[in-house]
Amino acid sequence: MRESYLQNQVRMKDRGEGVKEYMEYYQTLGLEKGASAQEIKKAYRKLALKYHPDKNKGDKAAEEKFKEMSEAYAVLSDPDKKTQYDTYGSTDFHQRYSQEDIFRNFNLDDILGQFGFGGQRGGGSYRMNMGGNGSPFQSMFGQGGSPGGCGGSCHQPPPKGQDMTYQLSVTLEDVLNGADKNIALRNNGTPHNVSVKIPKGIEAGKKLRLKGKGGQSPSGGQAGDLYLKVDIASHESFTRDGDNLILERKIPFSHACLGVKTEVETLEGKKFMLNVPAGIQGGAKLRLKGHGLPAGPNADRGDLFVKMGVEIPKELSDEQRESIEHLQAQGL
Repeated sequence: MRESYLQNQVRMKDRGEGVKEYMEYYQTLGLEKGASAQEIKKAYRKLALKYHPDKNKGDKAAEEKFKEMSEAYAVLSDPDKKTQYDTYGSTDFHQRYSQEDIFRNFNLDDILGQFGFGGQRGGGSYRMNMGGNGSPFQSMFGQGGSPGGCGGSCHQPPPKGQDMTYQLSVTLEDVLNGADKNIALRNNGTPHNVSVKIPKGIEAGKKLRLKGKGGQSPSGGQAGDLYLKVDIASHESFTRDGDNLILERKIPFSHACLGVKTEVETLEGKKFMLNVPAGIQGGAKLRLKGHGLPAGPNADRGDLFVKMGVEIPKELSDEQRESIEHLQAQGL
């Protein structure tokens, strides 16, 4: 991603005193969270009619507004991205999605064509698939971000440094509670530390993006990005099944026949007395609702399932053997 593009893409707003927050997409389109697809499309069309560069030539504020609302529409018009944004919120969504991810398969030329705008600009197409490393608005506004471009006189910024990917192992407790981690890395042979926020409900295989923490540009340009690919470490007691947790518990044969109350401890250390019904079969699961993992930072938790097993002793005392033989004679 080139420097001029990053300067023009207003993904973060300054709240003063150096504190920044990511753009809120619903607010950008003038909508309430949870707006329908039709409401989102209608809001974008209304704003596009007002802020389209062809109607505001030379107006930098309108140009920036058009870029902001187009990014918001790229996310909220895509069902998968919208679900992720609604689930994780703005900050955690941007940790999961790079700018290339946001604009991938988003063709602004086709979209504006649906709203009655021509797909040409001065005889040249401004079609934007937004899947590459250049500015998604570059063909529309030119290298420097001005409508119409600047032809061959544009100054090319130094190339960006290489993006880097590292494996990051997190625990189930990190998934449950979220975490702030400091990681020691080596970049071009130089050790350095980076800090990263682990959002609640993170899944294995997800990537957390740390902007500007990748490889250095050999020509003094912008540093690349660091992607931390998440791996969930195994737990001695619990296994993960989506947002649910599974805990295996074995009970003696007599308890399986007669029923029993057994103590169960959740991942966060809470203890419950679980009622095991008489006649329970090996492999049956008993549920503790709401004691699994969160689906996201602001989402509800899944369930804890206790998978029951029946202990078969390898050795029997004479008295035990006699009792078992007696039960066998009675057809048990």
